[in-house]
Amino acid sequence: MTTLLSRNSANRVIPGFGLSLGFTIFYLALIVLIPLSAIFLKTFTMSWDAFVSAVSSPRVMASYRLSFGAALIGAAINVVFGGIVAWVLVRYQFPGKRFVDALVDLPFALPTAVAGITLTALYSSNGWIGQYLEKAGIKVAFTPLGVVIALTFIGLPFVVRTVQPVLEDAECELEEAAASLGASPWQTFTRVILPSVVPALLTGFALAFARATGEYGSVIFIAGNMPMVSEITPLFIITKLEQYDYTGATAIAVVMLIVSFILLLAINLLQAWARKRAGK
Repeated sequence: MTTLLSRNSANRVIPGFGLSLGFTIFYLALIVLIPLSAIFLKTFTMSWDAFVSAVSSPRVMASYRLSFGAALIGAAINVVFGGIVAWVLVRYQFPGKRFVDALVDLPFALPTAVAGITLTALYSSNGWIGQYLEKAGIKVAFTPLGVVIALTFIGLPFVVRTVQPVLEDAECELEEAAASLGASPWQTFTRVILPSVVPALLTGFALAFARATGEYGSVIFIAGNMPMVSEITPLFIITKLEQYDYTGATAIAVVMLIVSFILLLAINLLQAWARKRAGK
């Protein structure tokens, strides 16, 4: 047994567990833990009353509702339509498929400010799309709806790229077996396909939500940044920093961090439950 362990250790490309773990902890502390700790330490310099006043003013609460609400709605939309996009890209062959597949990654490559300007130009009252929506009584630019559209745009690749590999690895024979046993298309989808895809959908939802919560560049242009209406929390933090109110900015950032962590923890627990259900 000792000889086998030493042989496996000698064949490892990366050095032993102790050195790898030490480097991992050092790297995570340098990149993640120390910056986050700095936010909390700066916030602790405030009194409790000052902290509550900074994070619970009506204007700040309105920005919380918009940021987290729009992020949740955008991520939920992407779960549905991103799942459909992934299904089409995996299960069908059509002209221009590679081009469509490449377009999915466009929000990754496009600078966020460019995305914000482009969406504003499209959905403004005289834009290519916005002028027709305005005639129908739907105003997009400079409203919370515009924020949802921007966050949906930047979150789509996370869902598609998470679900796509799962669908590619799925065994089509199971679907054929279900059909041969008399299952309807809906029964095949809900009892064969969906259980295997749900964990990936939840992962994509969590990634899209996390990205949308802190998104700034693609939102500030289309949002209009009207207080109590279309002002997102990241913009409010930037405003505090420009006013040299560093403690107020870090206090709001701490609230966003805690709420995001709680939501992501709940999503991860839901993922674990979905995987457990799929394994049965």
